[in-house]
Amino acid sequence: MAIRRLPPLRAIEAFVRIVRLGSARAAADELGMSPSALSRRVAALEDFIGKRLFTRQHQAMKLTDEGQAFYDAVSPKFDELAAAVEGQVENSKVLRLHLGILPLFGSQRLFPRLAELRKQHPRLHIDFDTSPHLEQRVGDTLDAAIVLAKQPDPGFHAVRLDHNRVYAFTSKQLVAEIGQNPDQSVLSRQTFLIHTELPDSFAAWKQAIGMADLEPAAIDHYDSGQLILEAAANGLGIAIMHDDHFHRSHDQRLAKLFDVEVQSPYSYWFICRPHSLEVRSVRIFHDWLIKAAP
Repeated sequence: MAIRRLPPLRAIEAFVRIVRLGSARAAADELGMSPSALSRRVAALEDFIGKRLFTRQHQAMKLTDEGQAFYDAVSPKFDELAAAVEGQVENSKVLRLHLGILPLFGSQRLFPRLAELRKQHPRLHIDFDTSPHLEQRVGDTLDAAIVLAKQPDPGFHAVRLDHNRVYAFTSKQLVAEIGQNPDQSVLSRQTFLIHTELPDSFAAWKQAIGMADLEPAAIDHYDSGQLILEAAANGLGIAIMHDDHFHRSHDQRLAKLFDVEVQSPYSYWFICRPHSLEVRSVRIFHDWLIKAAP
């Protein structure tokens, strides 16, 4: 059987990287070559298939309709080929992912599902980092992170993992003492527990109950959601957190304060640098996480 003639694999790789990284310069840097050399590879690919893949304006390269169709057809096959080659070359090599994560998301939502990922990809191993300032370290010491944010920096590839409501909750005993009707004089004598990653949640909650000017006796700040849950369960204050945190805790010591629906300004996001999706460990975790939606 005659083997069909194919364009150089390096030309296809150059094309795919430009599309995924959104920039010819970024693709050239990633491949360790000059922009002019990269442009020559793309031009050779266009000559081979007889189609214009990009329109060129100054330094910008924009996909044509034919270029988009070519990418949609070739990109999955390119990934399959890369995975097949990797599987032969690195048959026993561990894939390592450096992931930044908030501890409460890990304990409540990620760890209960990780066995599924390990079964599907036994070579993938994850180093977890719960230190602060995750966004600033993605692309440096971290391959990717799961963060709480209003909207991540547009320089990231970002996927929203949920939508949340803000809850106020505390111990059942304290809820009984406060009652179910918001009273500003009563609430002004309370201590509120606020997560450092959710500073605007308290303002949203106060607005929703019609007490935007509420000044409590104290606001205690925590960088650990797990500690806030425990402090609230022990009656040390009123926690302002997401409904998801409250429900997933399954802590019978806790109760919601007031029947108020408040949309949270924050969501959990998966973030990484766009070029990091070319890294096998990042791509595996990204695709599994989006599908699993824990």
